[in-house]
Amino acid sequence: MKIVVTRERGTNEQLKSWLPPGSDVVEVPLTKTHFDAPDEVGQRITESGRTPFGSLVVTSERTKNYLPIAQPFLASNVGVFSVGSSTTRALEASGLTVRAQSLGSALDLDRQIDAGPVLMLGAVAMREELPTALRRRGLDVVHVSCYETRGVDLSEDDENELRDADVVIIGAPSAWRKARPFITPTTLVIVPGASTAAVVKQEHHTVVEGWGPRLAELLK
Repeated sequence: MKIVVTRERGTNEQLKSWLPPGSDVVEVPLTKTHFDAPDEVGQRITESGRTPFGSLVVTSERTKNYLPIAQPFLASNVGVFSVGSSTTRALEASGLTVRAQSLGSALDLDRQIDAGPVLMLGAVAMREELPTALRRRGLDVVHVSCYETRGVDLSEDDENELRDADVVIIGAPSAWRKARPFITPTTLVIVPGASTAAVVKQEHHTVVEGWGPRLAELLK
């Protein structure tokens, strides 16, 4: 079984440890993260003019270096909400207590967030379902970007590795956009959760949600 892992170079080791022993595993990084300067992120929060924030929503552990910058702008009783277990760990390492965590879509957090203004820290391109739902309920939402995930240029060998794969593991919609021209209809695409699955399923039918140690069982 040929499995292609596509996360950024240097971040695939844990993922590879979850795969079945003896698999032919190939790394084809599809994206690279560009991080904004911390003072720029702090300035964006200041310029929002909405502080102190009653709720904080963090959608990726990539924001971990910006959490100390955001903390002075949070209310003393702020509710902290997380998407994904790695994000939760990053928040807790920064001294924040997570009130609720979603292991699927950020929208799952909607009814648990009840205090505004809401500060959402994440990527430049953020899915709009949760902010839209919160605004419909009358909550003020401020999206502050900290990073941008950009596609990388693929070599001809990279493209062929994707074409030949039995399984491709896609961590985010940005990675799927780079991979999709080279994915055959029979390739099994593994994604971490509902948000990425929804994007991939628009163009590919063989999609399975699975992340963590259970990956080996899924791929037997």
